[in-house]
Amino acid sequence: MDPYHQTIRNFSDRIVDAQRPIRILNAIKWPMALQTRFFEQKCKEPPKIDVSIYDANALNFDPDEKTEELYTIERDIRRELGQFSGIANLMLRMCREYREVVRLIMSRGTPEFPKISQELYGSAQDAFYAGAPTLCDLAKLVTDTLAVSTPQHDPLNKKIYTSEEALFVLTERLKSYFNDPDEEVHVKLSDEIVADASAGAEWIKLRTHAKFSEREIRVLEVHEGWVHVGTTLNGLAQPICTFLSKGTPSSTMNQEGLAIIMEIFTFSSYPQRVQRLTHRVTAINMVEQGAEFLDVFHFYREQKFTEEESYHATVRVFRGCPANKGPFTKDLSYSKGFVLIYNYIRLAIKNGLSHHIPLLFLGKTTLEDLPVLYDLMEEGLVTPPKYLPPQFKDLAALTAWMTYSLFLNKLNLEHLNADYKEILKG
Repeated sequence: MDPYHQTIRNFSDRIVDAQRPIRILNAIKWPMALQTRFFEQKCKEPPKIDVSIYDANALNFDPDEKTEELYTIERDIRRELGQFSGIANLMLRMCREYREVVRLIMSRGTPEFPKISQELYGSAQDAFYAGAPTLCDLAKLVTDTLAVSTPQHDPLNKKIYTSEEALFVLTERLKSYFNDPDEEVHVKLSDEIVADASAGAEWIKLRTHAKFSEREIRVLEVHEGWVHVGTTLNGLAQPICTFLSKGTPSSTMNQEGLAIIMEIFTFSSYPQRVQRLTHRVTAINMVEQGAEFLDVFHFYREQKFTEEESYHATVRVFRGCPANKGPFTKDLSYSKGFVLIYNYIRLAIKNGLSHHIPLLFLGKTTLEDLPVLYDLMEEGLVTPPKYLPPQFKDLAALTAWMTYSLFLNKLNLEHLNADYKEILKG
C-alpha cells in the first residue's frame, strides 16, 4: 500500500473507531417498566417521559469528548488531504453527520431532539421537488388502494414456522446467497428482543417462541440479509475505504430504500408489509401535526393492530422525544428511500449511467457519493461489491424494466381509469 492509500486507510479506520460506540437506538430505548405501567393503566394514560428516563440510560461514551474527536479527524483530513478531493469530502461529511448524531443523542428528552431528527431524516411533509406528491400522499394512496385490493386469503401469510424452523430456513438461504465457506451466517435466536425479528448491521435475530410465515422469512432474507448484512460485508471487504462498512443517517435512507426495492424486485413484499411501512409515515405526520401518544396508539388499534403491537409501533414514533412532543422521524427512511432509489435507478439508465447502479451495494453508501465512489473504484481505492443480488448483476433485464417504467410514468392514471371503466367493473 503506497503512502497515499495508507493515509486514506488510516483516516478510514479512525472514523470507524470513532463511530463505534455511537448507537442511536440503544440511547433512546424506553425501559420495560413504561410498557408494564401503560398496560396496568388499561392503555388510558400515556407513558410519562422526561429527561430523567434517558439520563438513566447511560451512554458508553462521553459526548463532548466524542465531538472533539470527530472535529480532530476532520481537521487532520483537511491538513493531509485538502478539502476539495472527492475522498476527503466524503469522509468529512461522515464526520459531520456523526457529530450531528452525537448532538441528537445529547438532546434526548428535550424539544431539540425532534428538530435534529428532522434535519437528519426529514419530515413526512418534505417535497421531492416543487409541487411533487409528499410521503403523506404516498401513504394515503397505499391505504386507499389496499382497502379494495388486498387478497383476503393468502396461505403464504400463515405463520407455520417456529423460530427454530425459521432459523434453519433463513440460515440455509443466506448460506446459498453468500456462497462463501468462510463467511459466517449471521442469524440467531434471542430472548431479549420484543419484535419477532430484529436486525443490526451484521446479524439477524429471531425472537425465541415467535412464529413466522413464508412471506416474513422471504422479506428477512432479501431485506436484512441481501441488503443490510450484504452491504456490511461488502464494506468490510474494502482494503482501503473501510468506512463503507458503517452507516450515517444519510446512508440509512439508501439502506432502507434499497432493501424495500429488493423486496419489490424479488416479489417478496405483500400488502400488509407495504401498509405497515406507510402507517409509519402516517403516524409520524400525525405527530408533526400535533397528535399525542394516545392518538397514535388508537390509530394503530383502528388498523387492527393488537394492543402490544400498537404500543411498540407508537413508541417507535416518540422514542427520544419529550412527552407527547415528537416525532423521531427515522422510520421515514423506508418509504422515502424507496422513492429516491427507484427514481435514481430510472434516471441512471435514462442518462447512460447504469454502470453506476451496482455501486449502491458497495457498502453503506449515499446517492450523493456514487459519482465519487465510481471515481475511487477507477483509481483502485474501492473494489467492486463482493455480494450483489442477481437483479443487479445482469443490468439488461433491469434496463428493460426501467425503460418501460419511464414511458408508463408519462401516462395519466386517472384518464386511463376513465377509459378502462367498462372492463374494470366488478
